[in-house]
Amino acid sequence: MAAAALSREGGEDAFRRLFRFYRQRDISDLRGVVDFSVPGGQVFRSQLSISSVSDQDAYRAGLQPVSQWKAYGLNGYPGFIFIPNPFLPGCQRHWVKQCLKLYPQKPNVCNLDLHMAPEKTIDLWGQSKEQLRRKGSNKREPRSLLEKLRWVTLGYHYNWDTKKYSANHHTPFPSDLAFLSEQVAAACGFRGFQAQAGILNYYHFDSSLGIHVDESELDHSRPLLSFSFGQSSIFLLGGLKREEAPTAMFMHSGDIMVMSGFSRLLYHAVPRVFPNREGTALPSCLEQAFSSDLPVGSVIEHSSDEDWQVCAKYLQSSRINMTIRQVLAEGQKFPEESGTNKKGQAPSEDSHHQEDSRAKRHKPNPD
Repeated sequence: MAAAALSREGGEDAFRRLFRFYRQRDISDLRGVVDFSVPGGQVFRSQLSISSVSDQDAYRAGLQPVSQWKAYGLNGYPGFIFIPNPFLPGCQRHWVKQCLKLYPQKPNVCNLDLHMAPEKTIDLWGQSKEQLRRKGSNKREPRSLLEKLRWVTLGYHYNWDTKKYSANHHTPFPSDLAFLSEQVAAACGFRGFQAQAGILNYYHFDSSLGIHVDESELDHSRPLLSFSFGQSSIFLLGGLKREEAPTAMFMHSGDIMVMSGFSRLLYHAVPRVFPNREGTALPSCLEQAFSSDLPVGSVIEHSSDEDWQVCAKYLQSSRINMTIRQVLAEGQKFPEESGTNKKGQAPSEDSHHQEDSRAKRHKPNPD
C-alpha cells in the first residue's frame, strides 16, 4: 500500500521513488511484491514450446523436462516470461561453482582488473578459498578477492567508454553456459538463439543495481536471459519511461527471467538483496545433492564437497546473477570503428554494465 502511494507522489520519477522505497533496510511491507511461487492477480500462466527442447537436451543442461516447468507472464508486460526454478536437484551448484571458480579466470574480464595488476587476478578462487572456508560472522573480517568481485564479462565484452560492443574485444563464450541458454531460449520460443555476451553480477546484502535499460546489443529481436542463484532479491520491472511505476517481484535461487519483445527494452533495477525467506542459511534447493549419474554429454559437472563448501559459505550472504545476450543477428556484423579503446574498462570498480548515463552500482546507494 505504501509503495502504491509513493508511486503517485510528485517530485522524482515514479521508478526512482519505488526504488528508494524498496531500498530501505527496515522495510516490512512486502505485500505489493509479486511472488511467482503463489501466482495470482496480474500473474498468468504462460505457454512454453515443449517440443523445441528434447528431454535429453534438458537433462544435459541440468534442467527438468520442459513439460514439467511452470512459466508465468505479467499483465501489461508482453514478452516477459518468469520460470520458477526449473533446475534438476543439485544442478544449480554447477553454475555457482562456474561463476566463482571458472568464469572469473582470464581471458574473461572483471571489475578487479581496473585497479589490480593482471597477475594478481589470475586465480581469484585459489587466493580466496581458504579465507572463505574459515570465514565467520564477524563483519570486520577482511574480504577475500572473490567477495570483492562485482562483475565478470564473457564473450563480447562491453566497452564502458563508448557503451558499445565491438569485434576486437571478444573472448570465447563458455560452451556449457551457451548450451544452457540455448535450451531455455528455445523453450520460450526462440530457437536459434546464440549466447554471445554475458555479464555475471555478484551481489551482497548491501548491494543494488541501478535503474537502466539493456539496449547496447545490435539485435533487440532476441531475448535477454537472466539466471539467479543464492539469496533472494527484489526485481523492479518498469516501462519505456521512468515516469511509469514499476512492478516489484521476488527472484529466488534457480529462477529464470526472459525479457523479449515489448519487455526487452523496459527499465529495470534490483533495489535490494535479502536473506533467504525460508529462514535457513541457504535456500533448500541449494542443499539438494546431485543425482548419482548424469546423462551422456551433460554440461553439468559434479562439484566436490571441498568446492561446494567454499561456494556455500560465499552464498550465505550473496547472490549471483547471470544475464546472457545475443549481440548480433544472424549474418550481422559490427560497424567499422576507429580509435576504439580495446580495453574498454569502466572508470570505477562499482560500475556495472551500463547503457544509460547512470552507473549501475553495487554499494549502498539510496539512488
